[in-house]
Amino acid sequence: MKILIVDDNRDFCSTIADVVRGQGWHAETFFSPETALNHLERHSREIGLMLLDIEFGSESDLTGLDVLDRSVRQYPHIPVIMISGKGTIETAVRATKLGALNFIDKSSLSNERLIDVLESAMERVRQDSSNDELRRVIETHGIIGRSTLMMEVADKILRYGRTDLNVLITGETGTGKKLVAQALHAVSKRSKYQFITVDIPNIPRELFQSELFGHVKGAFSGAMEHKRGLFHQAHKGTLFMDEIGDMPLELQANLLLPTEQKAVRRVGSVETEDVDIRFVSATDRDLVGAMQDGRFREQLYHRLRECEIFIPSLRERKDDIQLILDHYLARHNREMGDHKTVAPAAMDYLMAYDWPGNVRELASVLRVALQTTATDQLEVTDLHRILARSVTQSRPGFTTTSHASAAASIAPAPAPAAASAATAPSVSANDTDILSADRTLRDDLAMVDRLKIEKTLERTAGNVSKAAAILGVSRETLHNKIRKYGIDVQTYRTR
Repeated sequence: MKILIVDDNRDFCSTIADVVRGQGWHAETFFSPETALNHLERHSREIGLMLLDIEFGSESDLTGLDVLDRSVRQYPHIPVIMISGKGTIETAVRATKLGALNFIDKSSLSNERLIDVLESAMERVRQDSSNDELRRVIETHGIIGRSTLMMEVADKILRYGRTDLNVLITGETGTGKKLVAQALHAVSKRSKYQFITVDIPNIPRELFQSELFGHVKGAFSGAMEHKRGLFHQAHKGTLFMDEIGDMPLELQANLLLPTEQKAVRRVGSVETEDVDIRFVSATDRDLVGAMQDGRFREQLYHRLRECEIFIPSLRERKDDIQLILDHYLARHNREMGDHKTVAPAAMDYLMAYDWPGNVRELASVLRVALQTTATDQLEVTDLHRILARSVTQSRPGFTTTSHASAAASIAPAPAPAAASAATAPSVSANDTDILSADRTLRDDLAMVDRLKIEKTLERTAGNVSKAAAILGVSRETLHNKIRKYGIDVQTYRTR
């Protein structure tokens, strides 16, 4: 594997090359950004690491940062270490944001220091090489991420996928649990057979057994013929039970026979049929807590959770945000024939936000922003405009302007100017229990959010689907908020 050294100081290049070769590595030197880029275009797969100067003479139209930017975009597998004799903190920060692995100052560079830096970088190269298969596994199935946490997920997908063990996938809503389930199926010996999804919350209780187990002709009114259930369809393949934590307790016993003995009995039949199924389940609920509360069967939990894959939230792996952005940006430009980019300040804005809806929320915001922004560059105001819309309408006394201000507090980036005193919403004395000078704006917004949800549930007598429609959010999002705020929906149903 070769190390590329790019610097217009020929003596420095020669010295560095001698150190590199002394450690048993191959070295190639180039004295201008243009010749280095030409070489990369033809031989990028042979390069394991690049040492790149920042400043070049007046003979070149490009700087080292230009080369870095192009290399990161076109040859992301090549780690780049920036070197400079005129380095500043600002330059180092910029180089790091562009994707440099390290930044070293020539004035403090000794042979020992260089060797340490190179060995550390080459260890990173070896690790990246071992992660190639893991990346292919997840990226093939639309899972975007190269962070350490996502490499752990990918490793489990490979290890568990090649077994026949049942897998429970856990994590917050929007993290990509179904994509992980599909990847598990794809790397398994069952990949030639069906991957069947059971959307637990959307199956009516009265049809649950018929949908999963099938029925025989005449089993009940309207059963005009024999029916194969989802268990039959998944024979030799994978049955994915999404949102398993939402399954009512009284229906959970139906899964004990299939999960333990791989056998099913159709509704209206006394005969048991064998099925060869691998069970993969997913939930954003705390099933351990549900077991302790008597809301989830312990037997079923242990049968479904022979292995577990936990998917981290996006706020726990913010290193992947740039990668996700690049993916959706490239796809948009390819499909729409655009040449859109994202301003650095807008990228900072994306990094500062916590993304409670995880990758699904980020993808939605990017999709809307890219398709509705007239200019070729996404700015903070474009993203802010979309995030401001997602803030739930709180109360009649709060105007759109107040929500824009609230959304601005989500990320510490520039936002549209605040409303003037003449247009700002007034807060009466009765609002003092909601708004307080002793709390942050985010805390106050959460209290308003909860109040709106509670008022809407009261209005719909606890009907979550109707409440979600009134609030303009998905049923899944509302369920997530209800759990977050600890709202007991049952109290509204009994009023």
